Formats: sequence, C-alpha cells, structure tokens
Amino acid sequence: MTLHIPFDNSYARLPDRFHVRQAPVPVAAPGPIAVNAALARALGLDPEALTGAEGVAMVAGNWLPEGAEPLAQAYAGHQFGGFNPQLGDGRAILLGEVVAPADSPLAGGRFDLQLKGSGPTPFSRRGDGRAWLGPVLREWIVSEAMAALNVPTTRALAAATTGEQVWREQGPLPGAVLLRVAASHIRVGTFQFFRARNDTEALRLLTDHVIARHYPGAEGPMALLAAVVDRQARLIAQWMALGFIHGVMNTDNMAVSGETIDYGPCAFMDDYHPETVFSSIDQFGRYAWANQPQIGVWNLAQLATCLLPLIGGEPAAAVEEATAVVHGFAEIYQAEWLALFGAKIGLSAATEADRPLIEDLLTRMAGGQADFTRTFRALLEGKARDEFLDPAAFDAWEAGWQARLAQEPGGIDGAKAAMARANPAIIARNHRVEEAIAAAVEGDFAPFHALNAALAAPFDAAPDSPYRAAPWPEQRVLRTFCGT
Repeated sequence: MTLHIPFDNSYARLPDRFHVRQAPVPVAAPGPIAVNAALARALGLDPEALTGAEGVAMVAGNWLPEGAEPLAQAYAGHQFGGFNPQLGDGRAILLGEVVAPADSPLAGGRFDLQLKGSGPTPFSRRGDGRAWLGPVLREWIVSEAMAALNVPTTRALAAATTGEQVWREQGPLPGAVLLRVAASHIRVGTFQFFRARNDTEALRLLTDHVIARHYPGAEGPMALLAAVVDRQARLIAQWMALGFIHGVMNTDNMAVSGETIDYGPCAFMDDYHPETVFSSIDQFGRYAWANQPQIGVWNLAQLATCLLPLIGGEPAAAVEEATAVVHGFAEIYQAEWLALFGAKIGLSAATEADRPLIEDLLTRMAGGQADFTRTFRALLEGKARDEFLDPAAFDAWEAGWQARLAQEPGGIDGAKAAMARANPAIIARNHRVEEAIAAAVEGDFAPFHALNAALAAPFDAAPDSPYRAAPWPEQRVLRTFCGT
C-alpha cells in the first residue's frame, strides 16, 4: 500500500541558517512496533499505509515519501543554568509538516512530523544520533498518557525497530526510532541561537513565523511573549495538578507552542513530596516538582531577552515592559493552579479563601507519605484516609473539607462529578513503564500495548485495575535517565 503524506513545509522555507538539510541515516532491518491509528487519521494519513512496508521504512529512516524536506533544526539553550550557544537536533530529523484536514478534530492545525533516533547530524556533538528502544517506548507511553489527560503535548505517531544495536553505559541495546508529532519544534532555545549571534534579521523572521503559526492574533514581539507566558503558565499548572515532573526543563526543552516536549527523565510522582526529583542528572534538584513554576519564569525571561532587539524605542523602557510581561506568569499560574486543585477536591469555583485548605492537604500528604494520584482519586471514592501512614492526619483535615463541600451549589453529587473529571485513576507510573520496556527488550511488546490501552482512558479505570496500584517498595523506580 502506497503511503502518501500531503507535506507543506513552512519551516524548510526559512533561510538556511535556521537548519541543516539532512536525510535520515538508513538502518539495517526496520521492523514495526506500533502505529497510532487515531492520530494518523486525525492528520489525514492512512494508518494502514503507515503500518505497511513503506510506512515502516519511512519511520526507520530508510525511505523518504514525496514532498519530505528532511532537516535538522538549529537551536541553543541553557542546560541546568549554563548556556550552550549551539545545540540543535543531534538525533532528530524533521521530515516536514502536514495540515490536518477540515473534517478532522485537529482541523486546520499545522503539525511537524519528526524522526527521533534517525542518525547523526552536524549537531550531534560526538553522539551517534541513535535511540535505543527504552527511551522510544517511554516517550510513546508518557506523551500519549499526557494527551489522554488533556495536557498539551507532543504525540507519538509511529515507532520502529532498526535491527541494529546502539551502545550505551549498559552495553549493547536494541535500536529504535520514534515518529513524533508536534505543533512545532520551535523552542526558547531557537530564539537564543540567533540572539547569541546578534542576528536580528533571523530573530524577526522567527518571531513572524511563530506568530503566524501559533499566535495569529499577536501583534508584535511583546504580544508574542505575553501569549507564550500565558500558555506556559497554564501548562505548568497542569503538570503540578497531576504530580508530573518534566525532569529537564532546559530552555531547549521549552516549546513556544505551549506543548510538553522532550520526555527524557520525566516521571509522575508516587508518594507526594514537593522536593521530588527523578532525573539522574538533576543532582541539586533544580527541576524538582515544586521548582517547576519558577523555572518556567526563568526560561521565559530568557525568551524576553531574545525579543528585546525587536522592540525598538528606549532600551530601558523595553526591558521594563518585557519584565512586566514575564512577571505576569505568577497571576496566571496561581489562578490556574487554584482552579485545578480546587476541582481535585470537588470545588467548582475555588477562591483564595480555599487555598489554605488545599495546601494543608498537600502538607499532610507529604508528612504521611500519601500517594499523589491515589489520594486525590480516593477523595472521590471515600477511601483517602487509607493512603496515609497515620490516617488521623487525614481525619483532622476531612472535617474542614466536608464543611466546605456543603457550601457547593451542586452538593456532594456535583463535587464528585468535578473530582471524577479532575483526578485520574491511572497514570504512567515509573515501575509500569520500566516493566513494559524490560519485556520489549526481550521481544515481548504485549505489556507495552496493554499499558497504552489502559492509559488511554485514565479517568475510567475500574477499582480493581492493576494499573491503579502504587508500587511496592521493591518495585519503585527512583531514578530516570535521558538515555536516548
């Protein structure tokens, strides 16, 4: 079956200094892992063709469909606070862009199709440009779980094995490639790349491109900054309300579209604690759960710095204006946080007066080693006290909560409906992800497919679903790795 992709590649039409023309490097023996049929159809693609020989060959990097213009994007970035003026796609190739058809739920949206693990590029920095199977499956599982949780995110469209091994610290590992979909792969670091070179013309072209693509109502660079601030504030509030830790919030991992991007050492918390860190490379907790909002502000300040040369007028006034826009993050974030956490405890319209009630519960959860996801879901099911080492800690909070619920216009039934929509029963827990990866390395993809099926309906899981269980102590995975 012939695979046809209606490419319309706007990024490839930008000047050469935005990217390097680069084809994927073919692999020895491509093999299929999975195709996201629903997403394929939403993009106007034929899932059966993606599953066929041409589709598998394309995902693995062995065949280019007509209209593809493969390239590696240039960008810079602050990594753990230190600036690198040249990063770029060292293991990824942008094949091109598609526009979703008019009858799609994504109608009119423009989306990148990008291969991850497709071989070295001029930005590889002595890396092999490849990915092993584990990170490919982790990104698939977690990004699709985030999509089911209604969090803006990149998506997994297809994945393939390569028939080759890649070498990492663990030794030889099976290779794989992921076909990722994103509203775009433009990052804060993309702007930093040109700001570091004092390339004002490129900054202006990039700004115009991003406005046209993502924020058509924005008039000028400050309006663009305000729009990105708004989306990032709302996105990070969603992460917080789900106990999600990105793990590596470098500026090259912050998409200006407002999507979650780059699922390396990411994780959902089991036991709640605000200082939780999973990433093996985050030795000082820079990107701990509780730090994510202020890191978001820090990253946005770097974007503001990049946009200053485009504002014109008095430099001091431009700095003052941009600073005020970035500082607007706090108000947006706090309002979104309050709405999301209010819904998690059954409040239809939480106010500042409700914040102490929510924060008190979180404090008690941290002290009682309560599981984040299970505790909030158990509020709905009347079993939350069972999640605390000392149930009396929950009992002391519950009386105030019940009194507050009594004031809700919809009563307890309305509160339960709100909690059912706000609190997933299933998340992509680390131990389940690692189980699926371990089985796949041995050639068994059944756990991977079963986990994805469960995560596709995170709010609907039956009480006896094994995917609802928190890990036993011996099952806990406390460190995650970039490891691509």
